[in-house]
Amino acid sequence: MKTLTNTTDRLAIERRLGLVRPDLARRWGKMSAHQMVCHLTDSFRGVMGEKAVVVKPGTFGRGLLKWMALYSRVPWPHGVKTMPEMDQLIGGTPPLEFEEDREALRVLLERFTREPRDFVWRKHPIFLVMNDVDWMRWGYLHMDHHFRQFGV
Repeated sequence: MKTLTNTTDRLAIERRLGLVRPDLARRWGKMSAHQMVCHLTDSFRGVMGEKAVVVKPGTFGRGLLKWMALYSRVPWPHGVKTMPEMDQLIGGTPPLEFEEDREALRVLLERFTREPRDFVWRKHPIFLVMNDVDWMRWGYLHMDHHFRQFGV
Protein backbone atom coordinates (compact mmCIF):
# COMPACT_ATOMS: atom_id res chain seq x y z
CA MET A 1 0.00 0.00 0.00
CA LYS A 2 1.60 3.25 -1.13
CA THR A 3 2.04 6.02 1.39
CA LEU A 4 4.13 9.15 1.92
CA THR A 5 5.69 7.43 4.94
CA ASN A 6 7.52 5.09 2.58
CA THR A 7 10.64 6.85 1.25
CA THR A 8 10.40 5.21 -2.17
CA ASP A 9 6.77 6.26 -2.58
CA ARG A 10 7.45 9.81 -1.38
CA LEU A 11 10.42 10.20 -3.75
CA ALA A 12 8.28 8.93 -6.64
CA ILE A 13 5.65 11.59 -5.84
CA GLU A 14 8.35 14.28 -5.66
CA ARG A 15 9.74 13.12 -9.03
CA ARG A 16 6.27 13.24 -10.57
CA LEU A 17 5.73 16.74 -9.17
CA GLY A 18 8.86 17.76 -11.07
CA LEU A 19 7.26 16.48 -14.29
CA VAL A 20 4.17 18.69 -13.96
CA ARG A 21 4.16 21.48 -16.54
CA PRO A 22 1.59 24.26 -16.93
CA ASP A 23 0.75 23.15 -20.49
CA LEU A 24 -0.19 19.55 -19.63
CA ALA A 25 -3.62 18.54 -20.90
CA ARG A 26 -6.06 17.12 -18.38
CA ARG A 27 -7.55 13.69 -18.90
CA TRP A 28 -10.69 14.54 -16.90
CA GLY A 29 -12.11 17.38 -14.86
CA LYS A 30 -11.99 21.12 -15.42
CA MET A 31 -8.86 22.47 -13.74
CA SER A 32 -5.59 23.22 -15.47
CA ALA A 33 -2.30 21.69 -14.36
CA HIS A 34 -1.39 24.98 -12.68
CA GLN A 35 -4.74 25.07 -10.85
CA MET A 36 -4.13 21.45 -9.78
CA VAL A 37 -0.82 22.44 -8.18
CA CYS A 38 -2.60 25.20 -6.24
CA HIS A 39 -5.44 22.81 -5.33
CA LEU A 40 -2.98 20.33 -3.83
CA THR A 41 -1.21 23.14 -1.97
CA ASP A 42 -4.52 24.40 -0.56
CA SER A 43 -5.45 20.85 0.49
CA PHE A 44 -2.22 20.42 2.44
CA ARG A 45 -2.60 23.89 3.98
CA GLY A 46 -6.13 23.03 5.07
CA VAL A 47 -5.23 19.87 6.97
CA MET A 48 -2.15 21.56 8.43
CA GLY A 49 -4.29 24.40 9.82
CA GLU A 50 -3.05 27.15 7.49
CA LYS A 51 -6.25 27.49 5.45
CA ALA A 52 -9.84 27.40 6.67
CA VAL A 53 -11.71 24.24 5.73
CA VAL A 54 -15.42 23.66 6.26
CA VAL A 55 -16.27 20.24 7.69
CA LYS A 56 -19.17 18.66 5.81
CA PRO A 57 -22.24 18.17 8.03
CA GLY A 58 -23.52 14.73 8.95
CA THR A 59 -21.71 11.67 10.23
CA PHE A 60 -23.51 8.71 8.68
CA GLY A 61 -21.16 6.38 6.83
CA ARG A 62 -17.98 8.44 7.29
CA GLY A 63 -15.98 5.52 8.71
CA LEU A 64 -16.85 3.24 5.82
CA LEU A 65 -16.25 6.02 3.29
CA LYS A 66 -12.85 6.77 4.85
CA TRP A 67 -11.86 3.10 4.74
CA MET A 68 -13.04 2.79 1.12
CA ALA A 69 -11.18 5.94 0.05
CA LEU A 70 -7.93 5.21 1.88
CA TYR A 71 -7.56 1.45 2.17
CA SER A 72 -9.62 -0.33 -0.47
CA ARG A 73 -8.26 -0.75 -3.95
CA VAL A 74 -11.16 1.22 -5.44
CA PRO A 75 -9.75 4.37 -7.07
CA TRP A 76 -11.25 7.76 -6.29
CA PRO A 77 -13.84 8.42 -9.00
CA HIS A 78 -13.29 11.13 -11.60
CA GLY A 79 -15.46 14.22 -11.51
CA VAL A 80 -16.16 14.36 -7.77
CA LYS A 81 -16.80 18.02 -6.95
CA THR A 82 -14.16 19.56 -4.73
CA MET A 83 -14.90 21.80 -1.78
CA PRO A 84 -15.30 25.51 -2.66
CA GLU A 85 -12.31 26.55 -0.54
CA MET A 86 -10.12 24.14 -2.54
CA ASP A 87 -11.56 25.07 -5.95
CA GLN A 88 -9.32 27.60 -7.68
CA LEU A 89 -12.31 29.08 -9.53
CA ILE A 90 -14.30 29.72 -6.33
CA GLY A 91 -12.42 30.08 -3.03
CA GLY A 92 -9.08 28.41 -3.65
CA THR A 93 -5.75 30.14 -4.05
CA PRO A 94 -5.50 31.46 -7.63
CA PRO A 95 -2.46 30.39 -9.66
CA LEU A 96 0.22 33.05 -9.95
CA GLU A 97 3.66 32.00 -11.21
CA PHE A 98 3.94 28.30 -12.02
CA GLU A 99 7.47 27.58 -10.75
CA GLU A 100 6.83 29.45 -7.49
CA ASP A 101 3.51 27.67 -6.98
CA ARG A 102 5.07 24.26 -7.68
CA GLU A 103 7.92 25.03 -5.27
CA ALA A 104 5.39 26.03 -2.58
CA LEU A 105 3.75 22.61 -3.02
CA ARG A 106 7.12 20.85 -2.81
CA VAL A 107 7.94 22.69 0.44
CA LEU A 108 4.52 21.84 1.94
CA LEU A 109 4.93 18.19 0.96
CA GLU A 110 8.26 18.13 2.79
CA ARG A 111 6.67 19.71 5.89
CA PHE A 112 3.65 17.41 5.71
CA THR A 113 5.89 14.33 5.84
CA ARG A 114 8.56 15.62 8.27
CA GLU A 115 8.73 14.29 11.80
CA PRO A 116 8.38 15.65 14.35
CA ARG A 117 5.47 17.70 13.00
CA ASP A 118 5.50 21.47 13.47
CA PHE A 119 1.71 21.60 13.15
CA VAL A 120 -1.37 19.81 14.49
CA TRP A 121 -3.60 17.85 12.13
CA ARG A 122 -6.98 19.46 11.53
CA LYS A 123 -10.09 17.44 10.81
CA HIS A 124 -10.53 16.18 7.28
CA PRO A 125 -13.68 17.81 5.86
CA ILE A 126 -15.27 14.42 5.14
CA PHE A 127 -13.34 11.78 7.13
CA LEU A 128 -12.94 13.94 10.27
CA VAL A 129 -10.23 12.74 12.68
CA MET A 130 -7.35 10.86 11.05
CA ASN A 131 -4.07 9.54 12.44
CA ASP A 132 -0.59 9.86 10.90
CA VAL A 133 -1.01 6.62 8.93
CA ASP A 134 -4.30 7.86 7.47
CA TRP A 135 -2.84 11.27 6.57
CA MET A 136 0.22 9.83 4.84
CA ARG A 137 -2.00 7.48 2.82
CA TRP A 138 -4.40 10.36 1.99
CA GLY A 139 -1.52 12.61 0.90
CA TYR A 140 -0.14 9.95 -1.42
CA LEU A 141 -3.54 9.09 -2.91
CA HIS A 142 -4.60 12.71 -3.40
CA MET A 143 -1.40 13.64 -5.22
CA ASP A 144 -1.40 10.42 -7.24
CA HIS A 145 -5.02 11.00 -8.31
CA HIS A 146 -4.26 14.47 -9.64
CA PHE A 147 -0.95 13.50 -11.20
CA ARG A 148 -2.77 10.74 -13.11
CA GLN A 149 -5.32 13.39 -14.13
CA PHE A 150 -2.48 15.08 -16.03
CA GLY A 151 -0.61 11.97 -17.14
CA VAL A 152 2.39 12.23 -14.81
